[in-house]
Amino acid sequence: MSEEGRVPSPAAPPAEAAAAPEEKKGKEPEREKLPPIVSAGAGAAAGLDRGSKGQISTFSSFISTVSQKKESAENRSSPTHLVFPNIKNVRDLPPICLDVRQKQRLSMDALSSEMKAPVLPEPVLSIQPKTMKDFQEDVEKAKSSGDWKAVHDFYLTTFDSFPELNAAFKKDASASFNTVEDSGINAKFVNAVYDILLNTPQDIQKTVLKGIINSLLQEWKGPRTKDDLRAYFILLQNPQFNNTSTYVIYAHLLRQIATLVEADHHFLVHWFKKLSQKRFKQLVERLLQFISLRLFPAKPEEFPPITKCSWWIPSASKVLALLNTANNLVHPPLIPYTDFYNSTLDHIDLMEEYHTWQSFGNSHRFSFCQYPFVISIAAKKIIIQRDSEQQMISIARQSLVDKVSRRQRPDMNMLFLNMKVRRTHLVSDSLDELTRKRADLKKKLKVTFVGEAGLDMGGLTKEWFLLLIRQIFHPDYGMFTYHKDSYCHWFSSFKCDNYSEFRLVGIYA
Repeated sequence: MSEEGRVPSPAAPPAEAAAAPEEKKGKEPEREKLPPIVSAGAGAAAGLDRGSKGQISTFSSFISTVSQKKESAENRSSPTHLVFPNIKNVRDLPPICLDVRQKQRLSMDALSSEMKAPVLPEPVLSIQPKTMKDFQEDVEKAKSSGDWKAVHDFYLTTFDSFPELNAAFKKDASASFNTVEDSGINAKFVNAVYDILLNTPQDIQKTVLKGIINSLLQEWKGPRTKDDLRAYFILLQNPQFNNTSTYVIYAHLLRQIATLVEADHHFLVHWFKKLSQKRFKQLVERLLQFISLRLFPAKPEEFPPITKCSWWIPSASKVLALLNTANNLVHPPLIPYTDFYNSTLDHIDLMEEYHTWQSFGNSHRFSFCQYPFVISIAAKKIIIQRDSEQQMISIARQSLVDKVSRRQRPDMNMLFLNMKVRRTHLVSDSLDELTRKRADLKKKLKVTFVGEAGLDMGGLTKEWFLLLIRQIFHPDYGMFTYHKDSYCHWFSSFKCDNYSEFRLVGIYA
């Protein structure tokens, strides 16, 4: 779908985008009055101080200041200027509008002509403030002279709104990109701006965060444009979100991305796969860290109560799923699939997550089992083992109830899968027993060797497993072939006459 077919975002009116430099200068004193943003995780090298306990209230003051500025600007601007609510706490940011939470995720191309919105031109973008070379020269001058004003003005303008982000980082501000594969973003310029950001003075870093808040607080109407998606794509790469003091802002960014329609997610997935391996891995690690620290915060007072931000983890998991999809589209993948594992999940109640997923599926009830790519092999093993044990108990109990309901004498053997096998015909007898007793396959296994006295307390079962696996994988038996190069057994091409034996291996596994 071409950009001309998308409804432009009302986020930044042209009047505001073309504001005179004098008005920009007049706003700078107000920006300097903002309270400092306190860091809880990054050191001085990251440009943010080690934190205090009051960082959440700091952001509250931060948001209040932004709201007051917008209200005062409304009194002297045109009637078309957006009105921002007076938000007293950053935790209570306005909800995503219903237009964004579309239950039917349809592409605009799939709608009938009567339902499509009128085709409007893309919003007029500001002239690109700096080229990459100009920006790097300003940074070098600032480092040598100590005067960061030019750099500060660049960050102030660039991160003030979504249109400004596009104006700064689009390869060609006047061109329309009608391709899924190319975001039209100058990735090298974005990387350079973010790499330098963490080494700039604190007021510059606060200016960037303030601009992001301004953008996320805007009220959205109608579908997003590609320029909106580009802005999300750029903001998601901000290294400031490694710091826990910025998690409130980061959470709202993730929420807006997660609630985009499927067609918009399609664009983001294909843009993600074009990232470098280093940048892609940083995005994944940042999201995994965000989930882990929300589950087990080192300082609980750093975050809002879990009841007020229950949407944090689902939003992050959804964005992580987009990255996982992008990773699977690349051959070879950008990063190993194991890099998506979150070992923190090994310490939560996995069975509760599993039962929630079984009961509600992929409905409104969140469960990590909806995103199995984040669950490690060890955690999956625990889930499978416990589920198997519970099914054994359930099936045995049901058999006992059925016996009693028919007024028959209960027999303890009915609680087990009893197998009688001969050592000389181990595979064939095992196959016959499993075929005859399919209804008992989920019961606990109990093995008896014919002609041998002994009570199976676990030892006979282990011996049966050992003998069976030796015979099945023996080269002379011909079911599997060992490959020296890969150190693996694979199905033998000469043993295709009796698939029931392979079925036995599946049941055994």
